[in-house]
Amino acid sequence: MTHETPQNPPLAAALILLATVFIAGTTLLAKSLGTDVLGPPLHALQISQGRFVFAFIGISAAVVVLRQKIHKPHWGLHIGRSTFGWGGVTLMFASVAFIPLADATAISFLNPVIGMMLAIPFLGEKVGPWRWLAAAIALMGAMILLRPTPESFQPAALLALGAALAMGAELIFIKKLAGGEPPVQILWVNNLIGMVIASCAALAVWQMPTAAQWGALAALGALMACAQACFVNAMARADASFVAPFAYGTLVFAAIYDAVIFGVVPDWVTTLGAGIILSGAGLLAWRESVNGKRPTVTERLPRPETER
Repeated sequence: MTHETPQNPPLAAALILLATVFIAGTTLLAKSLGTDVLGPPLHALQISQGRFVFAFIGISAAVVVLRQKIHKPHWGLHIGRSTFGWGGVTLMFASVAFIPLADATAISFLNPVIGMMLAIPFLGEKVGPWRWLAAAIALMGAMILLRPTPESFQPAALLALGAALAMGAELIFIKKLAGGEPPVQILWVNNLIGMVIASCAALAVWQMPTAAQWGALAALGALMACAQACFVNAMARADASFVAPFAYGTLVFAAIYDAVIFGVVPDWVTTLGAGIILSGAGLLAWRESVNGKRPTVTERLPRPETER
């Protein structure tokens, strides 16, 4: 007998907003770890490893408490999903050490647009003029945030763009996995594989963290695990088309954290570029709701790390 979670849109919105607080917090911690705030800067590969290790510990505890059985995961799809997810997280963490959190977060919101484009050759999906318009708008916003002039170009913004590409590719695997396995199992397997990949990649650059950095790494993993839990529970209580706009709160909280902690106030270029990207992503989500489609848990939501 299948258990249906009662629909509760207000609770779903609150859970998504809470998830955005946590996700923006992970980028703040990544920036602190990648700079000299808490000690000698850690490499993005090591920060990514800490994110997966501590998130895996937290989700494993949830698996034990919930008595979730891990039953025949599709290892091929999981490995593909986790590889791109790890790549997206690592590139995102690398970018925030050099550019404002708001810029990196806004560029990462391109991932549903990238996922839409990749769905054409890999999933055989058809894309109409409205969705192409949404993609063009979002890409224009990304070009603005790259600040493509000799005086203002931000090379590190290309890292955030790479993160969006990797996360967009991850969406293809997520769509194939959706509905085939329990959400908790998907999260557990994803973090297990991500932990293995991240640990192997971090071997060459690993250094002993300071006590403060150990605490930040543990907090980063815990925040990500909490964000994923809020996300999954929110999507069980409302349609993705309703929840999607609330997920853009990540950009707001990232900008607030950057201003309060690092004194970085978004300038007009950041505001303009982010606004255009959000307009494109919002148009894409609106067209999906008009078409009467129900997107998968993460297919149409912006994914700044994260879940990555």
